[in-house]
Amino acid sequence: MPIDATDTTFEQEVIKRSYEKPVVVDFWAEWCGPCRMLGPVIEKAVEDRDGAVELVKVDTDANPRVSQAFGIQSIPAVKAFKDGKVVEEFVGALPPAQVNRWLDGLVPSEAEALVAEGGEANLRRALELEPSRIDAKVALARLVPREEALELLGNATGFAAEGLLARLRLEDDPNLAEAFAQIDRGEVEPGLDTLIAAIPDSTGEQREDLRRAVVGVLDELGVEHPVAREARRKLASALY
Repeated sequence: MPIDATDTTFEQEVIKRSYEKPVVVDFWAEWCGPCRMLGPVIEKAVEDRDGAVELVKVDTDANPRVSQAFGIQSIPAVKAFKDGKVVEEFVGALPPAQVNRWLDGLVPSEAEALVAEGGEANLRRALELEPSRIDAKVALARLVPREEALELLGNATGFAAEGLLARLRLEDDPNLAEAFAQIDRGEVEPGLDTLIAAIPDSTGEQREDLRRAVVGVLDELGVEHPVAREARRKLASALY
């Protein structure tokens, strides 16, 4: 059953609770016909998610302070909170299919939750549920023997997948294998320097694999990482 929150209890029922799980707030009023249409739809959709999301209702007439704080001008208005902040919202009485799609974007799927938890069994189950999940393929490829990893990543796209696939092909070279070992140990800058230094003397597929492997590491580091910024400059010089 949904919880009724007030100006006094909103902080506890919504803001603090949203640090534990997503909280959907339905702003409504007794006189609002569309609110009465949406209410049962969103209640059923939340109930179908077996406790993965909480539903809170706020009567805008009885709780003007909260309504004003969140800029409620038209109802029904629905806002989703995570970690104390509004992350998704819509206005109006949406049909059941649209409400369900909206909630699907808010609550992780079973496969997404399994990937987040990690472990070989969970990742294999995630791929059974969603065979095209690249994040599951990449994570599993890091755990399984080389031949299976190559098969997993064979048709995968994206910097992480292509970078890991390139690494698997390059690791037969002892010098490059040591560079990857350095990266694994946290010695990222010297490891990247070795990979980039090998590019000018390489040709064909090996040259492209070196580029992919470096880009995969840079993608994992993130745009703002200081090593990544300098490595991008070095990579551009080596390639062009």
